[in-house]
Amino acid sequence: MHRATTPPTESVWDYPRPPRIEPSERRVRVIVDGTVIADSQRAVRVLETSHPPAWYVPPEDVRTDLLQPTERRTTCEFKGEASYFHVLVEGRERREAAWTYARPLPGYEAIAGYISFYPGRVDEAWIDDQRVTPQAGDFYAGWITPEITGPFKGGPGTRGW
Repeated sequence: MHRATTPPTESVWDYPRPPRIEPSERRVRVIVDGTVIADSQRAVRVLETSHPPAWYVPPEDVRTDLLQPTERRTTCEFKGEASYFHVLVEGRERREAAWTYARPLPGYEAIAGYISFYPGRVDEAWIDDQRVTPQAGDFYAGWITPEITGPFKGGPGTRGW
């Protein structure tokens, strides 16, 4: 008999700064308009103080045919320059719902080309059988599951943390 195990509780205040990359065998899924955009058990998560984990999926496990590159670029002091994608399903566009670091800075090579998603800009994001709650705000893209505890940066009044 297979029994699901509950991951141990994690406080985002125990995560490091600069961020740490951690491989995971947990199943990561992203769904838009009933279409599975990403499904992987080879994702990595990025852990950074005050933030829920961001999950990065290898491109081989993403429907990259449904991603449209945008002109948007942002810079992370640790990871480098990120580029963004719209997700297009059935003629509907989810603006800048995903991003990647094509050439991350030294120390973050493990996420090169991997794709991450804003859980608040897709219909569903899952870790195993747990539906993800999006991190508050419109800049950060943390994935909150029951074992992840805060308080979390990103919501109103947390900019100066």
